[in-house]
Amino acid sequence: MRVVPNERVLTRDDVGARPPDSGSESPRTIRRSEIIAFALISLLIITVVAVLWAAKAFFLPIVAAFVIGTMLSPAAGFLERHRIPRALSAVLIVSAVGAGVTFVIGLISSPLMEWSTRLPELGARLKDKLYIFDRPLALWRDLQGMVGGSDALPPAPFQVPKLEWVQPTLEFLSPTFTEFLLFFATLILFIASWRDLRRALIMTFTGHDSRLRVLRSLNAIEEHLGSYLLTVTLINMGVGTATGLICWAAGMPNPAGLGALAATLNYLPIIGPVAMFAVLALVGLVAFSTIGGASIAPLAFVGLTFLEGHFITPTIIGRRLELNALAVFISLAFWTWLWGPMGGFLSSPLLIVALILRDHLSSSNGPQLP
Repeated sequence: MRVVPNERVLTRDDVGARPPDSGSESPRTIRRSEIIAFALISLLIITVVAVLWAAKAFFLPIVAAFVIGTMLSPAAGFLERHRIPRALSAVLIVSAVGAGVTFVIGLISSPLMEWSTRLPELGARLKDKLYIFDRPLALWRDLQGMVGGSDALPPAPFQVPKLEWVQPTLEFLSPTFTEFLLFFATLILFIASWRDLRRALIMTFTGHDSRLRVLRSLNAIEEHLGSYLLTVTLINMGVGTATGLICWAAGMPNPAGLGALAATLNYLPIIGPVAMFAVLALVGLVAFSTIGGASIAPLAFVGLTFLEGHFITPTIIGRRLELNALAVFISLAFWTWLWGPMGGFLSSPLLIVALILRDHLSSSNGPQLP
């Protein structure tokens, strides 16, 4: 029999025992199962995003109705507590919201229809006002030539962009009649049946703790989204009123329509104020004979949006909902890229829902009574 020297026979106490400390911890290796799980989750996310993009005409009205319906559910509950049936409350609330949106669209569309009939005249006037950019463009071409850029093209005066983009932009911004119908029908039915949907969703889970956790999550989502809609609407109404007063004091044409446009665009974080500044700058250049007069309203709007964006809105919303600026920007960029302007409007509410679900469903503490 062959004897192996210094060979130690394992005993029962050695099984499962911790290996001796070598003085340095070995780096953690990534297991094959973790790589497979990460790949599957990545493929699932890519598939969901692709489906949401491809079926935008279906998912966008449905998701918008669910989010806005959750925002308006507290109002339906208030009317229901005053002995108004839930179905009638849903119809009244949606009718009131539709009337308000129609009124705002009327304020905005009336000057747009007037200006659309004068596009060639307005374009010629705008081109005459922008002659001051001819010399900066010439200097830019000279600078390109000095650093080795192509100077084959002769210097040309500032050209006003052509208007071929107007029709595609309107088609992109305007949803179809089917999407409108699907949105309003889903919104009314969602508000009318939200209480039953809550009960069915809670009872889907088994176990007392799971149901309490889901109940707390739904209560938090409804409360935060309702307060978000009310607060943002009041802030935007203030911004629109202040913008209308600024335009009236500066002598801008149709200050009511510009104020309504400012209130509407302010629902889109970051993008809305920038677009409104561009609109005020263009209207000012067309309406006034001097650059100084045309810049009064845009500069005053910049000051207004600075105060609103850095002091008023963060104080009222940021402390209550604890929204991170980077998360808001990434959410805005993603949903705007996926679903356009309506996606930008839904970006902050969807971010709020995601944060609430993260806090409640992944909490290590036990659920408490709501």
